[in-house]
Amino acid sequence: MKSTIFSEEFVKNILQSKENKSLDFKLKITSSSKIARTLAAMANTDGGILIIGVNDQKRVIGIDLDEERFMIDKANQDYCTPKVSLAMHDFKWDDEETALLKIEKWILIVEVKKSEGPKIFCPDKSGINRIYIRLDDQTRLFTGV
Repeated sequence: MKSTIFSEEFVKNILQSKENKSLDFKLKITSSSKIARTLAAMANTDGGILIIGVNDQKRVIGIDLDEERFMIDKANQDYCTPKVSLAMHDFKWDDEETALLKIEKWILIVEVKKSEGPKIFCPDKSGINRIYIRLDDQTRLFTGV
């Protein structure tokens, strides 16, 4: 079922956009701790959208929805303090390839809401809880200005 929130036109337009502080593309989630920092950084900045199932050339590859949802939930539950407020939306991608091969391709749209309360902490590689933010298209450690 297609998302009722994100239209096909919206998704096609966003796929033509460049990554920025509120937009990030991932082929798939390979590390819960790393994606937790991205989720927290978006929440600590202005919120944003994470699209999973798209390669670096912005071609929709598709994903296993259950696996990617699990990884996002695990990242938020295990690494973010407090938890990031987010919503996940399944989106069925239709193009010439899917029609020709009679296959289904799904992407996951993760909508990260801006944290209106305290900043969200995530552990760094050494396990110390830190605050992360988004600068342009990068997740960065907040060093306090």
